[in-house]
Amino acid sequence: MHYYNERIPTNMLSKALLKQINSLELRKFRKESGLFIAEGGKTVTDLIKAGIVAEKVLATPAWLDCNSLPEETGFIEVTDEEMKRASFLRTPQGILGIFRQPDNKPDIKAPCTRLCLALDNIQDPGNLGTIIRIADWFGIEEIFCSTGSADAYNPKTIQATMGAIARVKVHYTDLPEFIASLEGNAPIYGTFLDGEDIYAHELSPNGLIVMGNEGNGIGEKCSALIDKRLLIPNYPAGNKTSESLNVSTATAIICSEFRRRCR
Repeated sequence: MHYYNERIPTNMLSKALLKQINSLELRKFRKESGLFIAEGGKTVTDLIKAGIVAEKVLATPAWLDCNSLPEETGFIEVTDEEMKRASFLRTPQGILGIFRQPDNKPDIKAPCTRLCLALDNIQDPGNLGTIIRIADWFGIEEIFCSTGSADAYNPKTIQATMGAIARVKVHYTDLPEFIASLEGNAPIYGTFLDGEDIYAHELSPNGLIVMGNEGNGIGEKCSALIDKRLLIPNYPAGNKTSESLNVSTATAIICSEFRRRCR
């Protein structure tokens, strides 16, 4: 892929475009339009490299002075003030892209052959974005979310993925129904305070790892379908510690242990 630094004449940020960008903070308008916002050089360029369609890219002179974009990328040069009005960040990073959401078709048989994640009502966009980034690091390409989970295309989620959303496919589905469809064909793992020590439990190179809601854990319907209940033990055993781990931290520990076993 070729890059260039050639500048095109500045185009003013129109009121219509600014209104469109601001509307994409809301899930309703992201769903209706099929668009989402990404900010920051790494995230924007990773998405473009991955073939995610960029409808529009805004960049400031300062960003363009120090960086470059793929040559086929059309962009609008905007002032710092215009970028502040468009950005969802307290400190804008000089580049913002409006992207088309990819049409990711779920591979419903994926857990039968490789490791996948399932998220049951994860509410915090930052946690979701971090989990997507963790999945990317550990080579997990498919995440299946309950319909009540945070939106993968929320600007806060996209920011937290640091470009990983370009490589990890996130699907929304009736999670208990999806898990039930795998019965007998793939191991179903879940994390519980009464589970078995993950470091002493046999782990498979394939299957579905279910992670639960930040406050309530895995819901009853999904819990009833999990056949391998795991625990991340505290240290030392028996000592009074925090009641639980942040869900993204727990996901990182679990994915790391699964991959360690498969080396």
